[in-house]
Amino acid sequence: MKSPRAFLLLIVALLFVSAVLAQTPATPVPFSAPPAEAKTAAILPVITVQGNHFVNPAGETFIFRGLALSDPAVLLERGHWGRRYFEEAKKWNANVVRIPVHPSRWRQLGDEAYLKLLDEAVQWSGELGMYVIIDWHTIGNMLTGVYHLPMYVTSRDETFRFWYTIAERYKSNPTVALYELYNEPTNRDGNMGPMPWDAYRSLIEDLTYMIQKINPKAVVLVAGYNWGYELTAVRYEPIRASNVAYVTHPYPQKRRENWEFNWQRDWGFVAEKYPVVATEFGFMDEKGRGAHVPVIGDETYGEAIIQFFEKRGISWTPWVFDAQWSPQLIDDWNFTPTRQGAFFREKLRVLNK
Repeated sequence: MKSPRAFLLLIVALLFVSAVLAQTPATPVPFSAPPAEAKTAAILPVITVQGNHFVNPAGETFIFRGLALSDPAVLLERGHWGRRYFEEAKKWNANVVRIPVHPSRWRQLGDEAYLKLLDEAVQWSGELGMYVIIDWHTIGNMLTGVYHLPMYVTSRDETFRFWYTIAERYKSNPTVALYELYNEPTNRDGNMGPMPWDAYRSLIEDLTYMIQKINPKAVVLVAGYNWGYELTAVRYEPIRASNVAYVTHPYPQKRRENWEFNWQRDWGFVAEKYPVVATEFGFMDEKGRGAHVPVIGDETYGEAIIQFFEKRGISWTPWVFDAQWSPQLIDDWNFTPTRQGAFFREKLRVLNK
């Protein structure tokens, strides 16, 4: 048995070693070290761009038809986050879900906690046979730093860091099929400052370059001007990159008459050369909760827009699978469809074979 003195000396020695180790700096982690990849399983086949279509590995045309969801952080806060939400989307026969990430929520929750939600969304969606669109849900003019509301405020730097993190994390998981870079570019007719197409295009091309260096198969979605509605500049100055598709948000009151003519002129022509995805659209009665311009409409608009999409092979996700944000697709958290919800649910059931 050791003497008390020997035991005391051993304790002192151990304390000294611990103090030295505590002062030894850990190996620094470079700021640009790749974030960890998600642990979610890669379940669905890779979708790529071929001409003006999305195609699966067999070269067959694939049309995304699904639902635009709510921000995961908002659903978590309200107590509605969980696998059931995605199961209900699948019951509507969606083959894709669009997940909006508000910059303010990304910062508020923190990237580690937010990525956990996205990992769950990707895992559940893949298991249910639905692809995922991740959408950086900002609205405004990133070139001047003026945004529509505080919840949309971001910056060029934050946007690049976000997409760097997302691309690294999901580069091996094709369930994350589409990267929607910038929800709704707008400068409110100049009130948010100048927004020349060449500068905006340069921003998008830089983002695309980074994402596709990380994941060469990544498909990026590029929104046009006027709150993501119009794509007229693409006719002469498209994004100079591969695996690019374009976004439109053709709500009913963006054009009040001659819908088909105006849609074709404003953005429909793009579908002749590139894939197009309507990641937001929809309608509601003017007396409904949260009714506002430009979403007021009815089934006449619904039939017209779906026919327009189907004739051109355009993919679509109506806004929004939520009982509070408008135009709502559900009336309550029992997932009772609203008027527009019943309309689009039936279209999904018929068209997604």
